[in-house]
Amino acid sequence: MFLAGLSERRSVAWDCATGTGQAAQGLAGHFAQVVATDASARQIAQALPHPHINYRVARAEASGLADASVDLVTVAQAAHWFDLPAFYAEARRVLRPGGVLALWGYERLIVPDAISVPFQRFYEQTLAGFWPPERYFVETGYRNLPFPLTQLTAPEIVLRVDWNLAQLLGYIGTWSAVKRYREARCVDPLPALAEQLGAVWGSPGTPKLIEWPTFWKLGRV
Repeated sequence: MFLAGLSERRSVAWDCATGTGQAAQGLAGHFAQVVATDASARQIAQALPHPHINYRVARAEASGLADASVDLVTVAQAAHWFDLPAFYAEARRVLRPGGVLALWGYERLIVPDAISVPFQRFYEQTLAGFWPPERYFVETGYRNLPFPLTQLTAPEIVLRVDWNLAQLLGYIGTWSAVKRYREARCVDPLPALAEQLGAVWGSPGTPKLIEWPTFWKLGRV
């Protein structure tokens, strides 16, 4: 993980808004301890245990960590939900001098050309009006997200998986816009999408390459 290479020390990392701990698991192989926090007790209860990870329920703006106690603060796909001035003050408080703050996320997924048309129609038309306003920051790659530090250069990183049709639909079903659509329309939009994608997918069990380009805001205190 390139973030470990940016850290002058690798004693403690704070993974803020950890969810169920996916990013924390990656950090745990590079830091002696990872403190992984989330405001949701339900998410923390579902996190995968790891001997180097200390899971806690805490808000991003009030971590409970000691002053100047961590070498790296990371936030994966969540900073746009925060009270940013309060979070940045908290990050500065807990980071040691020379510590790194890393905000990152991933852009709209890229699907193979064969299924791109129905997928893009679903994303841009079916779900239009159901994305929360904060989605703007993700769609623009955090370019307009306020950031208080001089930015460091990040490498180009693309996340890749090979998924069959059921796996892709399962992921789409977790989107906040899909949940809002169901609540507002009292109907699930996924069966119609499944039919449209299935018509061009081929065998539904055949995996296809799905990609997410990532975006980063990195700075050192």
